[in-house]
Amino acid sequence: MIACAGNPGIRQIGRTVPAPAGPAALDAYVDLAVREQVHLTVVGPEAPLVAGIVDRFNEKRLLVVGPTQAAARLEGSKIFAKKFFARAGIPTAQSVQAQSAVEAIDALKYFPLPVVIKADGLAAGKGVIVAHTPAEAEDAVLKLGPLLVIEEFLEGEEVSFIGISNGRELIPFEASQDHKRLDDADFGPNTGGMGAYCDGRIITPAQTDAIMESVMLPAIHRMAVEGTPFTGFLYAGLMMTADGPKVLEFNVRLGDPETQVLMHRIRAGFLDILQFSAGMSANPASSLTIRTHESPSVCVVAASAGYPDKPRTGDSITGIEVAESLGATVFQAGTSDSDGTLRTSGGRVLGITASAPTLQLAIEKTYSAVSKIHFTGMHVRHDIASKGLIRW
Repeated sequence: MIACAGNPGIRQIGRTVPAPAGPAALDAYVDLAVREQVHLTVVGPEAPLVAGIVDRFNEKRLLVVGPTQAAARLEGSKIFAKKFFARAGIPTAQSVQAQSAVEAIDALKYFPLPVVIKADGLAAGKGVIVAHTPAEAEDAVLKLGPLLVIEEFLEGEEVSFIGISNGRELIPFEASQDHKRLDDADFGPNTGGMGAYCDGRIITPAQTDAIMESVMLPAIHRMAVEGTPFTGFLYAGLMMTADGPKVLEFNVRLGDPETQVLMHRIRAGFLDILQFSAGMSANPASSLTIRTHESPSVCVVAASAGYPDKPRTGDSITGIEVAESLGATVFQAGTSDSDGTLRTSGGRVLGITASAPTLQLAIEKTYSAVSKIHFTGMHVRHDIASKGLIRW
């Protein structure tokens, strides 16, 4: 296995190579796949997907998991996504798409507070501001603009729902729940995600059916009708409202940190569905199964001091081996070891993940592992998955 660019964590199970940069980066990825005789490529980040990396691989008939540039607009442009939801009949919040700060500020008068302001393009999970006062709303417009979506604030429980498609069918994963805010009790700025949990009770079977029938399958079918079939991972950020599920956003990749808890539960079948998405399998979706264990999983993100605005880097990290000896898996993200010492190199540094027979035990096991890890300024939330304990 080759990871590009990877980190010291993934280097334990495969080889890492430097990530190409500049205008020729996409072609360099293709050249790497050809040179290394890569059997199947999975594209993780959103930026190369939106830039069209899958199109380049398709041109060379290289097997790849991910959407084309045209399909990736579902994440690359929230304005495009909102218009697509309307065409596909997918339930979502009422909104206005603004082409300038002036238009956006004018549109604010049509929405009660709180109101949601979203940047149109990619923002690494930090392009959404929930404004509770008129001043906050105008400040958000100036910060995120000029291309914006102004959206009604929806009440309910947020749920992450991910599936994988071959352009015609979609295989769903179990629902999970992300924790976007930086601090406990959902205070602080939005982040890329400070933790997540997966538990079979997050939504009911009837709610799963409703999400598939009103959101996921209409999206796959409409993309095919419009001549841009969607392949790869489709992530729906949902609000479970009194009127049923409504889409907050689509991502065109696996979510982070939802992926950590989903992968921690999978026991077999993951390679089969990757091959299904890449067109390597003639078997229908109904014949493929993602086999999981029933134990809930919890992931707690350890972030650098200053995250999300100005994360500090270069701090040495200790305790990962001890944490993993307790039965946790420590997924590395913003790490490096250029001087032989494991150090922080990004905002979200580690995703400490564990499973157990009950959600309470999974939480305790995860936080026990978290307590063994140290780096200067390490920031974690202390209430990941506590919503599940309250609900059940």
